[in-house]
Amino acid sequence: MNRIVIRWAVIAGLVLGLAVLFIRPAVNAPPTSDPPAFRMTLSNEPPTLDWNLATDSVSFTVLINLMEGLTEYDEQLRPRPAAARSWDVSRDGRVYLFHLREDARWSDGKPVTAGEFEYSWKRLLNPKTAAEYAYFLYDIEGAEDYNTGKVSDPDSVGVRALDDRTLEVRLRKPIVFFPSIATFMVTFPMRRDIVEKFGERWTEPENIVTNGPFMLDEWRHEYKLTLRPNPYYFGPLPALGKVTMFVVNESTTALTLYETGDLEMANLPPEAIAAYRGNPDYFTAPLLRGYYYGFNVLKPPFTDPRVRRAFSMAIDRREFPAILKRGEIPSSFWIPPGMPYHNSAIGLPFDPGAARKLLAEAGYPGGHGFPTVTAVFNTGPENSLIAENLQAQWKRNLGLEVLLDNQEWKVYLNRLLTDPPPLFRLGWGADYPDPDNFMNLFTSTSGNNRGRWKNDRYDRLIRSAAADPDPARRQAGYDEAQRILLETDAAIMPLFVATQNWVVKPYVRGLQINALELLTLKAVRLEKP
Repeated sequence: MNRIVIRWAVIAGLVLGLAVLFIRPAVNAPPTSDPPAFRMTLSNEPPTLDWNLATDSVSFTVLINLMEGLTEYDEQLRPRPAAARSWDVSRDGRVYLFHLREDARWSDGKPVTAGEFEYSWKRLLNPKTAAEYAYFLYDIEGAEDYNTGKVSDPDSVGVRALDDRTLEVRLRKPIVFFPSIATFMVTFPMRRDIVEKFGERWTEPENIVTNGPFMLDEWRHEYKLTLRPNPYYFGPLPALGKVTMFVVNESTTALTLYETGDLEMANLPPEAIAAYRGNPDYFTAPLLRGYYYGFNVLKPPFTDPRVRRAFSMAIDRREFPAILKRGEIPSSFWIPPGMPYHNSAIGLPFDPGAARKLLAEAGYPGGHGFPTVTAVFNTGPENSLIAENLQAQWKRNLGLEVLLDNQEWKVYLNRLLTDPPPLFRLGWGADYPDPDNFMNLFTSTSGNNRGRWKNDRYDRLIRSAAADPDPARRQAGYDEAQRILLETDAAIMPLFVATQNWVVKPYVRGLQINALELLTLKAVRLEKP
């Protein structure tokens, strides 16, 4: 049996991050009368499979196998043609022409057209859609004004189908990483006839049509999703006859299913990692994913930046790798290692004495008079371990009693959207391997800015850095912006950079796992004895 191969690569040009970290080469297996099934788990029920509305990694794991955008990533995380066979860029970098493949088809056999990209992007930006990722397209001419209601005409947005095979995108400024944005799920094409015919149920298996290597065959809510090959997919037909994604909230349960032969792969819980080290099934590598706690800066006591800084400086981040045992990288910075313009010197240090002094200056000497605060997080063994550790550290270093409240994933997401608590847990994994994706998250126009924090200087720095071709100026801009976010205003408290830890059956071939945690299954084959 081949052992797991871990490859590290340096991404050329702008994208200098981590490339594909895990590959088992695809091999040609003898055909069988019953194509093999691949079984895996999802940590939660996907909140939605409407790719204009999806915001989470669970939904993305499903959607990236059902759908393809204009571009996709290669093994070095460089954008390459997908539904688009090629693209042209104007000399000033502001106009892109994407040329669609003639053989791209939906799962009902109809051709994929440029108009379906135009419809999807304008639906994403339509204020009535209320899409949290609408800001992703704000660099397109007219997109922000249309999404914020300043103009009501969708034709004012700089995206249009010139014909069935040509999509024109006009940007308000040059964006060097725009082809990477076109890989992301919210930019996938969408069938207007399907959406309008079936309404809120258009994503159910009997209604949805997709253009990727698989199509949705079954969705038994809170239990499992089943995918089957899309016979009209333009690329090689997947070797897997079926993919079953079971909804399993507990990683310990998933590992039990793996060990009993009921899964081909599983995410390892922290307590099992030591036992699997050295096992040929085991794979680990860093992710471009940060874990943080945020503040709702509009709710006391976190309206005072001194309180926010005190909470951050009372955390010894070195404790998290010790309790999680996954090789996490402690971080007071936000742009992760492996991403261009990372700077490990940025962020508030662990300094309990300075933290207590800040708390006293804010009117709470020794923690006296501090109101009851609850740290809210979504249910999960890792999240519970971290929350309990933070609770103990704030008690030990600040003298504060912080309560804990864990909530089911869908409930938690709705809470963050409608009424974010004063103190909450979140993480962010890169959608594309450029620091703009991490830093744009906290601009005042970001639909994912849960803490309601706004800083005009920060917004200007992020806009400028995204368009600046000079590496030194981009570094200086991102450094200053991170200091505002993490030190001066302390809008969030980064805790660590995550790692991924999997077990994969030795007969699985062609599986790729990279630093973006994109799990694509179209090249997977099973070589069972």
